[in-house]
Amino acid sequence: MTDILDYQGKRVHMVGIGGSSMSGLAEMLLKEGYIVTGSDNANSHAVERLRRQGIEVSVGHAAQNVPGAQLLVFSAAISPENVERQEAERLGIPQMERSTLLGQLMRGHKNAVCVSGTHGKTTTSSMIAETLLECGLDPAVSIGGRLDALGGGSRVGGKEVFVAEACEFHGSFLEMHPTVAVVLNIEADHLDWYGDIEHIEAAFGDFLRLLPENGLALGWGEDERVRRLFGKLSCEHRTFGMEKTNDYYPENLTYSENGCPRFDCMFRGEKQAHIALRVAGAFNVLNALAAFAASVASGADRQAAAESLSRFAGVHRRFELTGIIDGVKMYHDYGHNPTEMKAALSVARMQKPNRLWAVMQPHTYSRVKSLFQDYLTCTLAADFTLVTDIYAAREKDPGDIKAEMVVAGMREHGINAVHTPSFNDTENYLRAHWQPGDLVLTMGCGNINLLNEQMQLHGDTK
Repeated sequence: MTDILDYQGKRVHMVGIGGSSMSGLAEMLLKEGYIVTGSDNANSHAVERLRRQGIEVSVGHAAQNVPGAQLLVFSAAISPENVERQEAERLGIPQMERSTLLGQLMRGHKNAVCVSGTHGKTTTSSMIAETLLECGLDPAVSIGGRLDALGGGSRVGGKEVFVAEACEFHGSFLEMHPTVAVVLNIEADHLDWYGDIEHIEAAFGDFLRLLPENGLALGWGEDERVRRLFGKLSCEHRTFGMEKTNDYYPENLTYSENGCPRFDCMFRGEKQAHIALRVAGAFNVLNALAAFAASVASGADRQAAAESLSRFAGVHRRFELTGIIDGVKMYHDYGHNPTEMKAALSVARMQKPNRLWAVMQPHTYSRVKSLFQDYLTCTLAADFTLVTDIYAAREKDPGDIKAEMVVAGMREHGINAVHTPSFNDTENYLRAHWQPGDLVLTMGCGNINLLNEQMQLHGDTK
């Protein structure tokens, strides 16, 4: 088996290096003494950041990027037909998938906190990472977003604890070596890979079985699939949730005028600490409970952990205010399936805007097809919905699903939806129709965040 430790001091070439997880792993390898190069299909802030650290990154995939590398690392989104993977095959250069690299990097740590779930992984793993850092535990970190406390998405840290996002896409989380496994929720997604929810649940069961006998599983107790899997575990397992039937739950829960929760964190009837979050939404109560439980299990002081969570200001691309234009607040959220978009819009509504605009960039043809009916009602909380063309990502257009079909279905459900194919179309429509006091929320995990940057660059029109 290929082992990353055998390549220390040698050149590792990363295909798709601009991805949220890949860029963080690239930084981690660089800090550990590897020579890192990479390629990505587009320029981005992540690519520019890597270049500033001395990593050579090529925009566009080409065979000539590969010669001289001793190891090629690729993400699950990079197909075997990719020209650089083909060239590595021709040259006999070993190849390693991103999740395998992540799993190998967490070896040798006393504790590994792996955060899984259909939604909330980045926020919860970021909460844990920042809490452990502020509690003096020197964590190694690999998350799928940019956290200001880390200056990015990764941190080398010491050997006591490793905090990682454990993504179910293509079974990636089965490469992890968890001692603490967090399961936030189990819902239908990545159906192009799993086929149905039963296979997704089975994969989460396989993930939980990676825990050692002295490991700890933490899961949302109000998710029947989580409860079912927990009932089969031989290691210690605890639940969190809104109800007192869970091990961890909130009491005296209130919300600020902007929707930020405040509550007493309870464990089996005993108050652990008071938490006053700076991030809004009921779902962040669950994220914070999971983060508190995982942090304490990893050695954090309870009171210090609660104080750190109360300072947590969020992750970039998670309901992030990107600017104010013409008196309109523009936010962006990474949410890319209907449940996440619905949750993000619930937080946007808490901000009490004059009118709420949802701007959706549907992500991948397979996801839109498999969750089509859910897409048709997920923006009901908005006054207006704009839908861009589908972001293909790793897929080819099958020709049988279009953004126009989503818009038509939304209209049948009473949603005021409009198809604005490109970013220019979307910007022009917004500027022609918005009013001061409105709030615009762009949503998607493709490149829809660039619309916010484009509009901020163009600035006020008045």
